[in-house]
Amino acid sequence: MAKDISKIINPASIAVVGATNRKGSVGLAAFSNLIYGGYQGVLFPINPKARSIQGVKAYPRLVDVPDPVDLVVIVVPPEAAIDTLQQAGQIGAKGAVVITAGFKEVGGHGVELERRLKEAANRADIPLVGPNCLGVINTDHDVSMNASFATKMPRPGNIAFISQSGALCTAVLDVAHGRNIGFSKFISFGNKADVTEIDLLRYLRDDPETEVILMYLEDISNGREFIEVAREIAWDAKKPMLAIKSGTSPEGAKAASSHTGSLAGSEAAYDAIFMQSGIQRVEGITELFHYAQAFGSQPVPKGNRIAIVTNAGGPGIMATDAAVRHGLKLAQFSDVTLGKLKNDLPATASIHNPVDVIGDATHERYEAAIRHVLQDENVDGAVIILTPQAMTDILETAHIVPTVVQGIDKPVLCSFMGIVDVSAGVNHLQQSGIPNYIFPEAAVRTLAAMARFGEKLMPQARWVKPVQADCSSTQMLINESLELEPTHLMHEHEANRILQCYGFPLLKSSLVTRPEDLEAATRHVGFPLVMKIVSQQIVHKSDAGGVKVGIKDLDEAKAAYAQIIANAKAYDPEAVIQGVYLAEMAGKGVEVILGAHRDPKMGPIVMFGLGGTLVEVLKDVSFRLAPMWESSAERMIQEIKAYKVLQGVRGNPPSDVAALKDCILRLSQLLDENPQIAEMDINPLIVYPEGQGCAVADCRIILKHQ
Repeated sequence: MAKDISKIINPASIAVVGATNRKGSVGLAAFSNLIYGGYQGVLFPINPKARSIQGVKAYPRLVDVPDPVDLVVIVVPPEAAIDTLQQAGQIGAKGAVVITAGFKEVGGHGVELERRLKEAANRADIPLVGPNCLGVINTDHDVSMNASFATKMPRPGNIAFISQSGALCTAVLDVAHGRNIGFSKFISFGNKADVTEIDLLRYLRDDPETEVILMYLEDISNGREFIEVAREIAWDAKKPMLAIKSGTSPEGAKAASSHTGSLAGSEAAYDAIFMQSGIQRVEGITELFHYAQAFGSQPVPKGNRIAIVTNAGGPGIMATDAAVRHGLKLAQFSDVTLGKLKNDLPATASIHNPVDVIGDATHERYEAAIRHVLQDENVDGAVIILTPQAMTDILETAHIVPTVVQGIDKPVLCSFMGIVDVSAGVNHLQQSGIPNYIFPEAAVRTLAAMARFGEKLMPQARWVKPVQADCSSTQMLINESLELEPTHLMHEHEANRILQCYGFPLLKSSLVTRPEDLEAATRHVGFPLVMKIVSQQIVHKSDAGGVKVGIKDLDEAKAAYAQIIANAKAYDPEAVIQGVYLAEMAGKGVEVILGAHRDPKMGPIVMFGLGGTLVEVLKDVSFRLAPMWESSAERMIQEIKAYKVLQGVRGNPPSDVAALKDCILRLSQLLDENPQIAEMDINPLIVYPEGQGCAVADCRIILKHQ
């Protein structure tokens, strides 16, 4: 159920419990920030030992306040904070911010204190931000609320920042102040005992003052809800979201029985969530600010074709290399544009992309080049590079950029290279809403991020493609297996029965438990065939010498049967051997792996990568949460580094990527509809040449009671 946090972010009155005149205290900082930040509502300091705080009449207890209180800011010790929430419920407060630390972040008794704090908030029906947080800031001039102990009030802007880390918030505020970056909302939510990042995103989705959302997350409360809200923000509200995600969960670090389980740690789940919900994950604060400046001031590009204008060849080449590296394309100028450039630039200039206006370029030359390339329909955005040289009129050039781009719905990013010599020009650019980057690679990387977001806004197949499946038979097979034990490993002969219910392409097969049954089984399967040991205790069959391939006749089959049984007994004398599995030899194709893992917080995650025994070593895999869009399955395939192998290399034909995508979507639906499947691998799935389909060569499924 969505929480109403409007009175936390936009309160008409605030009581600060723990406000004090003591210098250096959090209580003084929080109350002073509200006064000197220009808060437009009514303030009530609460302190039983003071008549007034900073000249404002104080009250001994919260229940002594005679007027309505929307928001209660709490800066008293943990036990007192719990009592304060109870009083807040008595006076009908609409929200609380608990700045106080000493809860679950310290472990031990702090965990119990936080549980009691949350219970008190729930009983009082009061949404609570924190505990252990910096506080909440709203720069809207009608509110002007700095309910935090930060050292400064940020400038107003169109960027919202939410963070689990209060310490990071103070650093971000300082950097933003130095870079003249403003915020609409600035919220530290700490331990998120009650209000989570999902509640905050719901608010920011509809906040007219917010156009870009930045996040620092250590974990996500509910992956499914997070994706739903983020998708509404990205595709409906069309607000870019950038996230720093740190930390890994202990669940993701545990060893697992399947390839997928060992690879699909919590970080993979977060990557999948971000990709599927339109969020761009960034590596650090520098990159976060680089992207935020551009998203907050420039239009989103409609494509990935860029123009580069420079007055030096080297930086132009650097920018070109960065563009290719980050998935951008250098725009091909039209003949009309080339003619205009040739007419307005000197003969020594390069009129092709990147446009080099030469080191002695004046602002007039820059103006002509920028105007002509931006007017070209083949250009989706531009990077303007300036190196300070003796004859360069830096400030004049800075003045012409915002003039030229006015009325043109394309992003323009600048790289006036350096710090001191270009400072006046850079200041003018930034004041005019044109982001500047010290080096061109950063500008190009930022424009690439904008292009990726623009691509996500384009119409695409945003729907889950259902496949026909025998769900009742699948559930019956699962229930039968789990009646035997709470966790059950289904080897290939069992797992294939599940896959058959979901229409996966399977090879002919047979389970043999006695040597005398080999003749009938080989007639059914046909030669050549593969033979594999079947035992609950032997997970990796190849390691145990339990696999024989290329069996051509009955005599070979009998010899292989005996050898496989002997190898298995030598590998694990305690193993219970159920038999030997015979399967049709798959034809030649590309081996890939499909897998699934059920994350404790995020739910089912589907994995794809090149198959074989080295998958855990190479780790060239991609992930998505199930269920997924058809377009998500396509991108999963394209994301791995070895995608070129599927496209056909060294004389090999292209693989049947359409059939592979169909298998991924079937796996996604299988996981979504059957929560008892904890982990599974299809390894390898043989992908045949284009138009010839796929075949499951091996599979295992781990079932667990829910």
